[in-house]
Amino acid sequence: METTKTLIGYFIYLPVAIALTLIVSRTLFKNARVFMLDIYKGREEIATATNKLFETGFYLLNLGVAFRILKMNLYEDSSQALVEALTYKIGGFSIYLGIMLFLNLYLFFRGKKKTKQATTEEKIVFKA
Repeated sequence: METTKTLIGYFIYLPVAIALTLIVSRTLFKNARVFMLDIYKGREEIATATNKLFETGFYLLNLGVAFRILKMNLYEDSSQALVEALTYKIGGFSIYLGIMLFLNLYLFFRGKKKTKQATTEEKIVFKA
């Protein structure tokens, strides 16, 4: 049988996890548009579409993880146990989101590097 504190924990955790995902995603993909435009050499339509696809995947993956780790095992029905469980869950999810943010940044920088290499190779071919 669910305890009152566990239900309170769910009602606190879910909005926090969703809000964190939204904030990180909006920040990341608002700024990622610049990388996408560079990668796709100013072709706005494909850069925007690719950025939107990355954003959708980011939402699905991160919200899926947030929902997947929802279960709280409170060892007692106390406020202290609730706060400890929430900080553990939210802290762990925040670390996960940070890792996902840096993974996406890595992918953007890698795409930019590949574009630069391809441009350099094209220049070499044209000179020959």
